[in-house]
Parts: sequence; C-alpha cells; structure tokens
Amino acid sequence: MKSPLVFIDDDKCKACYACIRICPVKAIELRNSDDYPRIVAERCIGCGSCISVCSPGAILFYDSKEEARQLIRSDSKVVAVVGPSISGEFEDITDYRKFVRMIKETGFDYVHESSFGVDLVAREYNELISNFLGKYYILANCPPIVSLVEKYYPQLIENLAPIVTPMIASAKVMKQLYGPDIKVVYIGPCIAAKDEAHRFDGDGKVDAVLTFTELRELFEEFGIKASTIEFSEFDEPLGYKGSLFPVSNGILQASGLSEDILSGSLVTVDGREEIMSAIKQFDDSIDFIRKHFNVFYCEGCIMGPGTSPGGKKFRRHTLVAEYANKRLKKFNMAKWNDDIKKFRVLDLKRSFVPDDQRLPTPSEEKVEEILKIIEKHEEGENLGCRACGYESCRDFASAVANGIARTDMCIMHSLKSKQEYIRTLKVTNDKLARTQQALQESEKRALHEKQLAQDALETNQTMLRKLPTAVVIVDENLKIIGSNESFITILGSEAEEINDIIPGLIGADLKSLLPFQFYKLFSYVLTSAEDVLGRDVHFEDKLFNVTIFSIKKNKIVGGVVRDMYMPEVRKEEVISRVTEVIDQNLELVQQIAFLLGEGASNTEKMLNSIIESHRAGNTPKE
Repeated sequence: MKSPLVFIDDDKCKACYACIRICPVKAIELRNSDDYPRIVAERCIGCGSCISVCSPGAILFYDSKEEARQLIRSDSKVVAVVGPSISGEFEDITDYRKFVRMIKETGFDYVHESSFGVDLVAREYNELISNFLGKYYILANCPPIVSLVEKYYPQLIENLAPIVTPMIASAKVMKQLYGPDIKVVYIGPCIAAKDEAHRFDGDGKVDAVLTFTELRELFEEFGIKASTIEFSEFDEPLGYKGSLFPVSNGILQASGLSEDILSGSLVTVDGREEIMSAIKQFDDSIDFIRKHFNVFYCEGCIMGPGTSPGGKKFRRHTLVAEYANKRLKKFNMAKWNDDIKKFRVLDLKRSFVPDDQRLPTPSEEKVEEILKIIEKHEEGENLGCRACGYESCRDFASAVANGIARTDMCIMHSLKSKQEYIRTLKVTNDKLARTQQALQESEKRALHEKQLAQDALETNQTMLRKLPTAVVIVDENLKIIGSNESFITILGSEAEEINDIIPGLIGADLKSLLPFQFYKLFSYVLTSAEDVLGRDVHFEDKLFNVTIFSIKKNKIVGGVVRDMYMPEVRKEEVISRVTEVIDQNLELVQQIAFLLGEGASNTEKMLNSIIESHRAGNTPKE
C-alpha cells in the first residue's frame, strides 16, 4: 500500500480529540508541537474505532477501489470473495442473488462467498480445541486482535491459534479452484483486512480488499442498481454454517464447539471495552480462567468499520440469521461434504511475529512532575475520570511524559486553567478599563493644554509680528525660518514686496538681505554657540543694536535688531547707557565729589536730570 491504513485529514480535523480518547492502544498522538492529532501507523491495530467517532469525517482509511479497477481492467481473471456479513449490510436488497449479480456487473469473472472458507477454518478449530494439550488459545479470526497481541501482548504470541483467517483460507481455495494466476479481491466489513492481505503471498495472496462502503461507491460509479438486474447465484463451492461467521459466536457453531458454561471450553468476547479487558485477563489469569477465548474487536463482523455507518446490531444479526436459514433450507450437504474433502488438503496453518510497540515506562519523578502540572499529585485528586481516554491519571501522565499526549487533554486541568485565565482576564480587563479612563482624561487635559499652547503661540506670534523691535530666526545655512514686520521694515521696500508673496521671508538667504558685518555675527553664534549681546552695527547710515543668541546649538539662532535712530529706542538706550555709566562709576564719582566738592556733585545731578527728562519724554535744555 502506498499510504498508511488509517490517516487524518488535517483540513477536516476539528481537534476535538475524540479519536485519541477512543483509541484502545493510544496509537494516535498529540505532541506539543502539533496542531492536530497524528496516527502512528506502526502502533495502529486497524480497529477503526477512531473512524466511527470522528463526526467531521476527518479520519480516512486506505481506498482500494483503484486497485480493484485495475485488476478488473487487466487481462487476468478476477474473483470476488464476499464476506457473509454482506447479508447484514445490504438491508435494502431483499434477495442475496441480486447483490451477487450486481458484483458481477462491476466486472468480476466469479463471485464466491467466504462462508466455505469459514467452514474449512472451523474444522481446523474443532481439531485444535478438541485435542487440548494444556495450552489455551486466543482464536485468530479477527485481524485487529492479532495485531493487538503482536504489538501490545507479544508474550501471548504462542497463545494465538495458528490458523489463517477465513479470508486467507478462501484465497487458497480460489487458487486451487482456478489456478495460481487468478486474482482475488476480498469484499468485507474489516479495514484491518487490507493490512492482513499484505502479510500473505503464494496461494494465500489476496490482491485487494474492498470494504462494503467502497463496494457501494463502485455500484454508484458504474450505475448498477438492484431494480435493473436479474438474479445470480454464488459460484461454488458454497458454505454451510460458515454463513453465521458475522455473528461473534458463529464460528463456534460452524465448528461444532460448545460454549456451555458447565462443559464448554470456550468463551466469546466482543466489543472494544470487553476485548481490552479480556486480553488483559487472559494474560494475567488464564491459568485460573482455563478457557479458550473466541474474540472479535467489533460486536461481530456485522458491525465492522467497513460497513455503512448507523447500522443497528440486532437488525443486522436478524438479517444474517434469515439469510443463513434461507440458504440452508435447500442446502446440498452431500456436495458440501465432497467439497470439504477436496479442499482439506490445503495448508491453513500460520505463524505470528512479535512487533512490540509498548512504550517505555517513564521515571517516577517525571510522572510526578506531570501529575503536579495537572494538579493530580495529591491524594484524593487522582480521580481517573477517563475523559482523556486513559485508564487513570497516572497512565495519562505517563503518556504525556512519553510525548504522545498533552496536558491540555486533561479536562479538569483545562477547566481550571480556563477559569484561572478568565479570572486573570477579568482583572486585566478591569485594569485596562481604568487605564483607558485615565488615558481619556489625560487626552482631554492634553487637548486642553494643546489649545492653550496654541492660543499662547498665536498670541506670541502676533506680539512678535507687532513688536517695534526687529526679530529674525535662521537655520544653520542662514536660511530664514521666521521674522517679524519690524525686521522686514528695516530691510526696506523690496523685502516688503517679497513678504507679500512669502510671509515672514521664510526660506530666504540672510546673506542676500544683510551686509557681511551683519550675517557674520549669525555665523559666529552658529559656529561657536556663544551669544552676541548688544553689539552696535552700522548699516546704510543707520545704527543698529544687535543681540544674537543660540536657540538650538549649531542648528538654529535668533536675532533681535533695534534701530537706534528710532525715538523710542533712542530714549531707552540713552537711559540704559547713562544708568550703566553711573552704576559703573558710582564709587569713582563719590571719591571725586569728596575731593572736588560741590562741582562734581553738580555733575551727578546733571546726569540724573538727563535720565529723568528722557523718562518724562522731555528734551534737556542747554
């Protein structure tokens, strides 16, 4: 086969973990790095339990329809061997001869029922059990049971009954009947039979295995309907009580072995839950139980994973019984005995190979560590609710330690984690709400302050524009960033015209507007970052007092220029400078006054009168 027997389609998977919980051998793992579960082919026993519980239909099994088509289209003769479970599958077809004909219509040369193969196997079991030599056996008719023992109970290999399944026995019959080149396609309810077919070669070779669901798909593909075709009988040899095989204890009736509680030596067990317990008890206590185990993983082959979903066990049980009764009413026992004698020469023995897939037992420290994480380490907390699919919390912790399960598969742990997360989220949301409110209030304050700043800026800009003192701000390239009206007035009418087009002369080159002695002061402050305070500069018969200061070191400087010939500036400057002279020479004046007497005192009075007269707006008299 090109693909694993069973696999998961991630695109359909909802990660509900139902498959993990139901898998009897935990062959479906979920590692910490995985988004979806993964079926480990080596550990899978092909029971199909995961398929039955996957509501999204994400778990699929290997499709053999194309293999069957190729065989049918080939030059070889092809025989279809049909499991007697078909009577329970096709409830909608009232006469078995209809579905025999329908199968032939798909292109098969011959159609046989495997009930004759069951009869041959049943006789082998009768012989094995009747000649009891002290060893108790597990009957090996169910492929998933064989895989279960080989992979998880390899110590019981010798207790598997060394007899082939009815499918392999039927293939041997076909090879003897039609020759070694005949191609055999088995049609039945078991997906594990697809794997089993690859274990045999030679006269036991089965070339393809179709499930009943795949057979229905072929009928639909070829447009084959029961209402449009005639009857056809199964090809001989026909089976006897082998037609009861789909019911779990049917093989015992076919073999003539008794399940009598007092005198019988066999017990029949079926169904997933019962099977896992039964095999374990066989391993632990067979010397006490002292019974052969007739075991089927499903509740009989009528409920196999290759049947249509939704089938009812006891309805199918009834259909199988009615089918067998109908066949046996006109059964040719003499012909059957002759056929049994003819094919008893076939070798129906087989052997088994251990394939130990048991996981290593993790250290006690690691298990305890996992139990602490899921809060099951205290006495009384190890509830073993089995919602994770494991028998106990300790088994689950071991699986986590082995890397095939994750702690979030523990429902109790996940609920607690989610509740804690919800509480944490609520606290966080409350904090966020408070923070949001604080941010909103802060934003309101910021907007208010921004408006105040904007108003102040506009006021300052208006004041700056209207100041009688000239102001200019330039960048490191002596390009004007801003200037006021007084500065533009100083520059003259040409600058005023430019200002009408480019307000504030923004972007203009200061070097093109002012003489060298002016802009070199700006360059000096830009380079040295040292302010120039109160420097007198002559320009076009005018005297200007210039102060230049650094706003952003080596990047932006500002300049304040005052026209000393403007009356307001002149008065202020005279007062400032006379006051400065008096302050600087006060001590000297006092000493001179002491030495010279009243004459010096009169000089001081004269200077003070000049200051006062300027403050009052008067021109001093000569």
